[in-house]
Amino acid sequence: MFRRTATSTKGRSFLHVIKLVSPFVMVVVLQATIAGFSLEVMSSVRAYVAGEAMWSRSQKNAVYFLNLYLHSGEPGQFTHYQASLAVPIGDEFARWALERDPVDVEAARVGFLQGGNHPDDVPGLIWLFRYFNRVSFLQEAIHEWAATDPMLLELSVFGEVIRSELVHGPIEDRDRLRLLSSRLSELNTQFTVHAKRFSTVLGEGSRAIKVTLTCINIVAAATLILLLIWHTRRLMLQRQAFEDALHAEKERLAWQASHDWLTGLSNRRAFEARLQSMLDTTAAGSLGLILLDLDQFKSVNDTCGHLAGDRLLCQVSRLLQQDRGPHDLVARLGGDEFGLILPQCSPSTTVDIAERLRRSLELFTFAWDDRCFAVTASIGVACIADGNTTLEDAMRRADAACYRAKEKGRNRVQVDNGRPDVVVVATRPREAVAARG
Repeated sequence: MFRRTATSTKGRSFLHVIKLVSPFVMVVVLQATIAGFSLEVMSSVRAYVAGEAMWSRSQKNAVYFLNLYLHSGEPGQFTHYQASLAVPIGDEFARWALERDPVDVEAARVGFLQGGNHPDDVPGLIWLFRYFNRVSFLQEAIHEWAATDPMLLELSVFGEVIRSELVHGPIEDRDRLRLLSSRLSELNTQFTVHAKRFSTVLGEGSRAIKVTLTCINIVAAATLILLLIWHTRRLMLQRQAFEDALHAEKERLAWQASHDWLTGLSNRRAFEARLQSMLDTTAAGSLGLILLDLDQFKSVNDTCGHLAGDRLLCQVSRLLQQDRGPHDLVARLGGDEFGLILPQCSPSTTVDIAERLRRSLELFTFAWDDRCFAVTASIGVACIADGNTTLEDAMRRADAACYRAKEKGRNRVQVDNGRPDVVVVATRPREAVAARG
């Protein structure tokens, strides 16, 4: 059973940790994804820029070697021309494969490899074309690229025409030679115009993508920072709430440890601690100690039950707290026994307060259902001015005075002042009790 409980607690703790870190993990994963996406896009754009450079150089080489072949008729120059022309043609085939429906990825891969692109760049070239060909800058670049298809076809046909004319030897017609050479120069110029536009568009698009992805990364980073601030604040508020709740619980437990649960008065433990503190400082003045026992509590309990007895105790506790000073302490010591500590209170004042309490209880009638009960109390008073008096001595003196008050007929105040037989107030007349009944 204990193992299952421990395992369950560990599971809940783990889930709580996951709940705490999951927002951070999500944002970090999102930012990592954005960063990876940014790198992939920039790498693919860079691959197209590099491919364009290879395409443009090969196209110029093709025109160059074909022009040399036109004037020299050497077969080796024609071979170089064919090898150079194969590069832009490979890229053209790759584009056609990607424009098909469905896309022929393998044909596109072969075409890009023929175009002289690095094998590691080919997947990025295919991915960028397939999924971003509708983006404005890439769409314009593809348009410029496609515009060279007729020129490539013409250059290819041009090579075959020149080759066929050179089968029978060098071209002797100077005008014909100038015409062919001039057309090759025009083709080269047209190629250059489209290649420059292609490169310019890719450059602008690359810069735009860089700015866009940078902004996205900044927003993601700002989101992560705000989430961190929010989460940290939330944790701090939770911690503060927990500390407040813990402090409140400590205060509640401390209150429960020092107060009576029924009446809300201080309990015996708090009473004795306060009395000890007062005894330690009695040099500052006299201390009055009053112990009070209710005379009719058992009768109420036995006749009407414990609920009635509890109600009586609560009403008596409120009566005892009336007109008390800010430093006075009223406590329920247990059962129907109450105690009062009166700091810096002279003996005469202490006795006067005890008498007023007795009189208040005498005039008080406790009603329960249709019955009324007279309430009186036996009160013991100890006036302490000696700084050497111990807690036990003070309680014993007040308790002995209270006991003597009970022995002498109850409903009276007995003062412990070295003359234990002095009774300050006698029992009230029976006629008064009868009249109130």
